[in-house]
Amino acid sequence: MTAPSTFGLSNEARNLHWLLTNLVEEVPGLLSVAVVSSDGLLLLSSDPWRNAQAREGRTGGPAGPRGSAADLATIVSGIGSLTIGAAKLMDGGGVKQTMVAMEQGSLFIMSISDGSLLGVHGSPDCDMSVVAYHMALFVGRAGHVLTPELRSELRKSLEADTAGSAR
Repeated sequence: MTAPSTFGLSNEARNLHWLLTNLVEEVPGLLSVAVVSSDGLLLLSSDPWRNAQAREGRTGGPAGPRGSAADLATIVSGIGSLTIGAAKLMDGGGVKQTMVAMEQGSLFIMSISDGSLLGVHGSPDCDMSVVAYHMALFVGRAGHVLTPELRSELRKSLEADTAGSAR
């Protein structure tokens, strides 16, 4: 996984990119990481360059962003919406985290204070407690800075990264 360029971004945006890079580098077994806005848009990704390449079929794998942060963002948004609805129906309060354990990996989703979600796809051998701990650190550090202005800046930056790498 490669971090996108942070040239020209605000300090807050660069800090969020640094937090994401730190999460990816510190936690073994992470396959893809995505921060998704409350309206389902991908804001921050561990692999924005791979998303554009995969859409064009240039990764040597199947066409489409299978396994990339684009897919992860879609899944996180959908599961996040379902769990929020379930919590409302059950009078359970806010959803803090969701985990899906699969035979070939794990999916972790954690709420960020502004309604955004942090999603992580982990390998089958990742340590779930380590992943959850580092996700909580990310959420604690990132939650208070995700303003509407920063979300807009991150979205534009991600679009520029994927458009630039598609050329």
